[in-house]
Amino acid sequence: MKERGGETKAMAGLRMLYVFPEPLPLPRARGLQVAHFVRALALQGVQITLAYVPSEGGHPFTPIGHEVPENVTLLPLSRQLWVTRIKSNRLFMWRLSRWLRRQEKTERLPSIVFFRHIKAAAQFAGAFPRIPFLYEAHEVFAHTAKPTQRARLHSLENMVLEKAALIVANSRGSADGLRETFGLSKPIWVLPNGVDYPDALPPKPWSESRWHLIYAGSLFGWKGVDDLVDAMDLLPEYHLTVIGGSREQIERLKMRPGYPDGRISFLGHLPQHEVQSLLAKACVAILPNRADTDSAFTSPLKLFEYMAAGCAVVATDLPAIRELLGSDGAGWAAANTPASLAQAIRQVCERPDGGARLGELSRNRVRKFTWQNRGKELIELIAGLG
Repeated sequence: MKERGGETKAMAGLRMLYVFPEPLPLPRARGLQVAHFVRALALQGVQITLAYVPSEGGHPFTPIGHEVPENVTLLPLSRQLWVTRIKSNRLFMWRLSRWLRRQEKTERLPSIVFFRHIKAAAQFAGAFPRIPFLYEAHEVFAHTAKPTQRARLHSLENMVLEKAALIVANSRGSADGLRETFGLSKPIWVLPNGVDYPDALPPKPWSESRWHLIYAGSLFGWKGVDDLVDAMDLLPEYHLTVIGGSREQIERLKMRPGYPDGRISFLGHLPQHEVQSLLAKACVAILPNRADTDSAFTSPLKLFEYMAAGCAVVATDLPAIRELLGSDGAGWAAANTPASLAQAIRQVCERPDGGARLGELSRNRVRKFTWQNRGKELIELIAGLG
């Protein structure tokens, strides 16, 4: 059964093509972000065609536990060369171009095309200069790409930014980075990520919060989970649950010197509804990002989920994180410093009333950051293009 969306006056007749040249469903942050946001736009009445690479595991909305909205058309496009094992996003874009040419003949071209992949946006801009597109920036590729690729990506990024009808960024850091790097005069609108906001939560055992620490997310180096594992070695009477990561990443963390065996439970990847259930029961949620280039542009989905679950947040003190939490919204630790992280966790857990207040403050602040509100804001921006 498909979900029924509403329709706003501004969206009447609007057709959006959302291009995601990666496999879906994808139970990682960007796959979840796409599913949530496409659904939010559809529920506002936008007619959306979602172009993606098909994979096993159901339809693109399976990881978030929702059916396909009735005004979403799924457009699975392979990036594989038929019987060979050759895979390339150029093949995906070639198939997308064929689809667009067919739409052109029937006068059913999209009103606007949505991109978050810089190379795909650049190919599209060159092939279809008359179709307006918007670009959603999650980083500045001129800074985050491998050194051997930066010059080329700088050129592509500059071209996309010049030709985009609308530019949105997931954080102030991403927007500022684009402005400083490319000297843009056109506006960049900041739309942080969102969350499904639960109306009610179970009571949390704040007096025993040291046994209810949680981390949810990927285990890449810049996420700082290595520092969190080291911090746990300094907290002998505490227990941490870690959600996410591959088997290899988990085993690597377990091999760290001083690993506190028995006091960290690694659960690996879990369905989103299970993650939300565990967050609802947890007391202290930790965001230990390192002071890294990637962290400068982040808008962590899990931070929004921490806040919506009413957890007291302990986070490393980085601008992109402070932007969302506010100066009084977390127990702050110095980045890349396990001892500081351990001290911040201890301070929150030793003051149960203070932890409860932090959780309540976070939950109130994130209320405005729903996927539905993000969808409404983007709709208003598109309507303003005229």
